[in-house]
Amino acid sequence: MASEPNPSPTVSISPLLAALASPSSQHVPASEIASALALIFDNRLSPAQCSSLLTLLHVTKRDHDPLVIAKCASAMRSAAAQVDRTALREAVRRRGRKEGSYRGGLCDIVGTGGDGHSTFNVSTTASILASSLLLLSKHGNRASSSTSGSADLLQSIALKGPIIEAVTAATLPAIYSRTKYAFLFAPNFHPGMRHVAPIRKELGFRTIFNLLGPLANPVEGMLEARVVGVAHRALGPVFAEALRLSGATTALVVCGAEDLDEISCAGPTHCWRLVERANPAFRGSGNEQDDEYTTSDEEAPPRRIVAIEAFELRPEDFGLPEHALAEVLPGKMPRENAETLMRLLRRELPREDPVVHFVLMNAAALFVVAGVCDAEESAMGEGDDGRVVGERGPGQGRWKEGVRRARWAIESGEALRMLEGYIEVTNSLGIR
Repeated sequence: MASEPNPSPTVSISPLLAALASPSSQHVPASEIASALALIFDNRLSPAQCSSLLTLLHVTKRDHDPLVIAKCASAMRSAAAQVDRTALREAVRRRGRKEGSYRGGLCDIVGTGGDGHSTFNVSTTASILASSLLLLSKHGNRASSSTSGSADLLQSIALKGPIIEAVTAATLPAIYSRTKYAFLFAPNFHPGMRHVAPIRKELGFRTIFNLLGPLANPVEGMLEARVVGVAHRALGPVFAEALRLSGATTALVVCGAEDLDEISCAGPTHCWRLVERANPAFRGSGNEQDDEYTTSDEEAPPRRIVAIEAFELRPEDFGLPEHALAEVLPGKMPRENAETLMRLLRRELPREDPVVHFVLMNAAALFVVAGVCDAEESAMGEGDDGRVVGERGPGQGRWKEGVRRARWAIESGEALRMLEGYIEVTNSLGIR
């Protein structure tokens, strides 16, 4: 009988670890850190050196360096199962619906977790609402620090839930040919993470991997817009810059004033928005349709730049009242949260229920960032009165229009149909 293949030989990163442990740790190049981290995905670091790397990044705060985060996220995506981009682009082109400044591309809404609040699964529910008008690539996993992660919630839907294992790099293009919603279960796309899981558990503190998730979406590079929640205010500008360095042009990073990785229903939310605009230093034609402009000067200013704008949002900016977090902190297990999700989608919760408002605000934010709220006309479908709310609030966003659209997603039944379509597609693939 043939013997098992020998595992990949381990690589020593002792010089890097010594540099990170030295007083000059801040000068260690981010690219070297990322190269070392990449060895983990091939199981080429010893447990001792792996734990040392994660610990040194933590104690030196290099895991909060935007460039380190961006380069490590890139390494993580490179090691992931690769999606056929050509087939996916074709599926997106056929399925996406342009509206306002939204071009019909893929979107995500995700949080870093770790805020300690254990609120209802807001971002997952908001992603389902958002799929009524956008193409959603919701990247997520099972619970790490909360009682109910996005995967736990979806797998706990009663009677007939989705088969989350059915959404893989191989099946994703075909899935988007039949539905606008896909949940990208992280273990399906990042198998190399299994090598570090036991070490992370034993370390007992949050490592750089807890920050990489929102930047490790397998369709990164094809995401048109996203909302990212961070658990601490200090992480907001860090994440916004990491997104910019990763090539993102349209995104909103949020942190509730209570250190909540969602838009808060209880008071202010700190926001950092990535906005693409014309570069005043650009020396070529002012006509953006002019593709003939070229230059041999690699240092020449680009035509467009991405700026980061900071502002605050409050429930009143969405036209909604404040609710204490205690009203949306059920502390429930996945099955109970799944019941709440289905009651919301089936319009069985009161229209002004605090959980409904909480979800509406977060779904509205993704609508605003994606650009559908820039449309001057509205033809969402049955039940849409077409009355666009043109009022602009902080960050020049039409937040109240976003709520109008999110309410339509619930009250028209379109969000429920999106979830049911996703469930049907994953069950039809026959993967268990």
